[in-house]
Amino acid sequence: MRDRPSGTKINQLDPNVRRILERAELEGIELIRFLYADHGGVIRGKAASRSRLAERLNTGIGHTVAMMAMNMLDQLQDVEHMGPVGEVRIVPDPATYVPLPHAPGAAAMLSDLRRPDGSPWEACARTFLKNAIAELATEGYTLQAAFEPEFTLGRRLPDPTGGPDRLMPLDDSLCYANTGFDTAHDYTVKLIHALETQGMRVEHYHPELGPGQQELSIRHAPALRAADNHVLFRETVRGVALRMQMWATLAPKPLADQAGNGAHLHLSLWSDTHNVFADDGEVRDGFIGGLLAHLPALTALTCGSVNSFRRLAPRMWSSAYAVYGPDNREAAVRVCSPLGETGEPNLELKPSDSSANPYLSLGAVIHAGLDGIRRKLDPGAPVDVDPDTRPGQYSRLPSSLDEALDALEADELLMEALGPLRRSAYLAVKRSEAAAFGVKDVSYELFNHMRVF
Repeated sequence: MRDRPSGTKINQLDPNVRRILERAELEGIELIRFLYADHGGVIRGKAASRSRLAERLNTGIGHTVAMMAMNMLDQLQDVEHMGPVGEVRIVPDPATYVPLPHAPGAAAMLSDLRRPDGSPWEACARTFLKNAIAELATEGYTLQAAFEPEFTLGRRLPDPTGGPDRLMPLDDSLCYANTGFDTAHDYTVKLIHALETQGMRVEHYHPELGPGQQELSIRHAPALRAADNHVLFRETVRGVALRMQMWATLAPKPLADQAGNGAHLHLSLWSDTHNVFADDGEVRDGFIGGLLAHLPALTALTCGSVNSFRRLAPRMWSSAYAVYGPDNREAAVRVCSPLGETGEPNLELKPSDSSANPYLSLGAVIHAGLDGIRRKLDPGAPVDVDPDTRPGQYSRLPSSLDEALDALEADELLMEALGPLRRSAYLAVKRSEAAAFGVKDVSYELFNHMRVF
């Protein structure tokens, strides 16, 4: 039996703590990763040893406030109250404990960033989503959500000319082609096993349009669980690939001349056990109206990288216009048809990818939709054509990260929701990324997004 805090017996511990300690010992876990998502969209964390886990579940692990001012290139930004002075705690949520099949001996928990006295820290992204969920509940609603992520599977190879490493896709199969299933089969089976071991229910899988491109969807869940799932999904996709001497990336556009990787966000709004979007009425229209009204600003949070805007282009099936329509895959908001007689209608937000912090992304979407419900915003007429075939008729979404950040700064609702510290840090981090990549060539951008996301 491993050491425990002096004078503490396992049967004296909180039942949740006791359960986790017993699982960790039974499963041979040595390190438990406390994970969080930063303003650059990077998943970071620290790990507790099993011998000190009982303590760390209560105290968390000490962490400098500066890390939430770090961009995706590990360049620290000058943000007030996020410098060398100051401390927060990475405090895990025991309900999220999962073993990591792709990393034997390791487990993970999703975590909040808290002040040393245990109170929420204003820059914690997971807390931002929790607060948005609570605000939605004041109107009597809950949100079910699911990310629909794509990724590119291949191998990371040195560039023969001495430039940055490049990604060699696993195959050159066609979209949905059976050869794509066969080529990635061993990896996919291992990935599905790893995901389901962590409590995620795999909905479906297929080889996508681009070389080496895959799509695997996880079943919808309450909003916080959906964001937690997406963090674990991202890390598992990459971890399984590494164990098989491959490289997987969820970067929006890892190959400049090939299809991009989205993480479309599916949403349904519930009042008790009733799906409000099934009513096709004022609440659903208001939610859509809120999304469209705030969409230019939302893209700064749902498409959180310079690389994102290579994907958000007309006729790429990724959405480039602030419109909605039934089963319109070029609309920013698709009204999805239910599957079968028992299927539930939902909305799909297409300008969304895995370089975004999922807690900030989903929290901002909730605030935007709720604003539309409260103000009864009219989304206008649905669009049933490719909006790019009607030049000048529909509003174009931002075409760069800088444009999206300008829209975010001008959006009073979202800026207020983010709060002073979080918005200052987010804008500083993202402006720095736009500037850093703006003075480099395309290969530098593609490489860094490929290796980080």
